Amino acid sequence: MIYCTSALCATTLGRVFILHSTIGNRKVPLTLLTFAILGISAISCDIERRKSDAELGLNAQQAAGRHLYDEYCDRCHAPYSSRGRKGPSMKHVFKQPYLPISGMPANDDRVTDVIKMGRNKMPAYGQVLTEQQIGDLLSYLHTL
Repeated sequence: MIYCTSALCATTLGRVFILHSTIGNRKVPLTLLTFAILGISAISCDIERRKSDAELGLNAQQAAGRHLYDEYCDRCHAPYSSRGRKGPSMKHVFKQPYLPISGMPANDDRVTDVIKMGRNKMPAYGQVLTEQQIGDLLSYLHTL
């Protein structure tokens, strides 16, 4: 292999020039470094491929709720984790007896109230979402 410091890989007279970097006193092809970094990142990363609505087994109402969740809720409430988000995770929200921060009962009525009127740092969506959309959103939350 011939190493070069050009910005692009190119072929000249049948020779392939490959980008490289120096680690210690050894030249290492950047493609090798790239794959090594990506491999380490993949091992240390806990992000999964996003499943489709069909893979999750969502019906039409739940799928509509998922799309609303993506648009309005996901920026603060991760569906399966709370890392890096302002609000609590929605994972198993209806499988617990009480909502995580407020301690209110985890039922459709209380969650609907929070969605419509907001609470603490959460904005109100009562003027943004229709009753049907809130129902769709609740239907999706029950799948988490």
